[in-house]
Amino acid sequence: MQTLIVQPKDPKELDAVKAALKALDVSFKMKEVEPYDPEFVAKIERSRQEVKGGKFSRVKEEALQTFLGLK
Repeated sequence: MQTLIVQPKDPKELDAVKAALKALDVSFKMKEVEPYDPEFVAKIERSRQEVKGGKFSRVKEEALQTFLGLK
């Protein structure tokens, strides 16, 4: 058996896909999928708050180039 992942772009397409599967007597399950891992999203939000609070460091371009061996 194989799994088919269908990504309709709007509710109209979703309804059409469901109707087609039902007409073909194909069983299916629906599952909401988060576009990003919630833990990752939380890390990004924490980083944004740190920047707003002034908790960040600046690196001069020359120092970065030296570190990367580009200079």
